[in-house]
Formats: sequence, structure tokens, C-alpha cells
Amino acid sequence: MTSQPAVADGNVTRAFEMRFTSTPRGARLARRLGAHRLDAWGIPYGTRPHEEIVLVLGELTANAVRHGHVPGRDFHLLLRVLTPSGRVRIEVTDSRGERLPPSPEELPAPGDGDTGGRGLLLVAALAERWGRHPRSGGPGKTVWAECVPG
Repeated sequence: MTSQPAVADGNVTRAFEMRFTSTPRGARLARRLGAHRLDAWGIPYGTRPHEEIVLVLGELTANAVRHGHVPGRDFHLLLRVLTPSGRVRIEVTDSRGERLPPSPEELPAPGDGDTGGRGLLLVAALAERWGRHPRSGGPGKTVWAECVPG
């Protein structure tokens, strides 16, 4: 697993965190609440940075539901703005540690006939950096991405 300091830039100016049911509905709600929070933080709806960050957030939450689902367990979203860079850090934690996404260095390109496998390619293209690390305090993993809105 790759490791990443919890806060790479030092300070957090704004943060939002919440647990969601590990269902498509939970992933959809996480994306909508995250989008609303970004708008309230000055990254407005309809702008390219907002759309890109929400797309990354949506992919990570959908992956937590699809690949990290454990019956009866929620996933956790942590959304932060880091200073002084203004980076937005998205962390999605699930309870399933044995199903790991590939590391950024090992991300395979999907074949022509593949119907999935493009979500993390999208994350890699839109995020400045991303990775994964073991969940602290319990079983599972955290997949994170940092986006620069601007």
C-alpha cells in the first residue's frame, strides 16, 4: 500500500466529514453533499474545478460501495481544503481491506471490451495526486485524492 501523510500541506481551513450507507444511494448522497459544501466554500457550481472535484469524489464513493462494501458497515467521507495550497483533499474509507485498488504506479489501462475499470483512470487524470493506505483504527482502507481548484 502507498502511504500518505494525513495532511500533506500542514493546515486545514475547512473540513466536512460524514458516514454514509454503503449503497448506491449513500454514494449519491455523499457526492451531492460534497458538491454543496464545495460551493459553500467558494468553489462554485458550474465551474470546471467544482465539476472535476465532484467527479473525483463521485468515483471514490462509488468504488467504496462497489468494491469496499461490507454488509452492515458504512463508508466514511472526509473532504478538506488544505492551506496554503488551496488543495481539496478527498478521503473515502471503507471496511474492506482485502480488496485494494491498484497503486497509482500500477494502474492498468482497460481493454476495448472491458465494461469497467475506468474510474481510477479518471481520478488519476483529474487529481494532482492520489493513493491508498490502511484504515487507521480498524480493518479497511482509505483511498484519497488531492485536487487543485484552479
